[in-house]
Amino acid sequence: MEDEVDRLVAAWRRERPDLDVEPLEVLSRVSRLARHLDRARRIAFAEHNLEPWEFDVLTSLRRAGAPYQLSPGQLLTQTLVTSGTMTNRIDRLTKKNLVERLPDPSDRRGVLVRLTAEGQDKADQSLAGLLDQERAILGQLSRQQRGELAGLLRQLTAPFDNVPG
Repeated sequence: MEDEVDRLVAAWRRERPDLDVEPLEVLSRVSRLARHLDRARRIAFAEHNLEPWEFDVLTSLRRAGAPYQLSPGQLLTQTLVTSGTMTNRIDRLTKKNLVERLPDPSDRRGVLVRLTAEGQDKADQSLAGLLDQERAILGQLSRQQRGELAGLLRQLTAPFDNVPG
């Protein structure tokens, strides 16, 4: 079965036979898949009245385990945003009653961000919806193929995810 990347690679091979366009065969597909995944995620989150950034913060707290709380600094590390952006996000999620700020017992100047019961419910429901969307995207692959693909993608992403600093 031919896809759009096959057509674009063939065109580049015809137009620029002097270039090795093999990387496009993998990375253009990854890029196109990322766009499809982004669209599927937005659909899954919209069904639960969440923005993608809200999902990121709520699920970071949910993954932390009971009592589902993290410091703003820990949330920064997990969501890769600036402190100003995180403060704004916490404010907005607090107004929606999805998180609450609590004093940090180990640091009198610090706060902890805790998932509310409503926030936990939103995180759980939206995750289930996302997994349904993602299963549909992977539906053409067998369990073994999904495992092989996950391993290959891990080889590509691990160096980026393990850069010191």
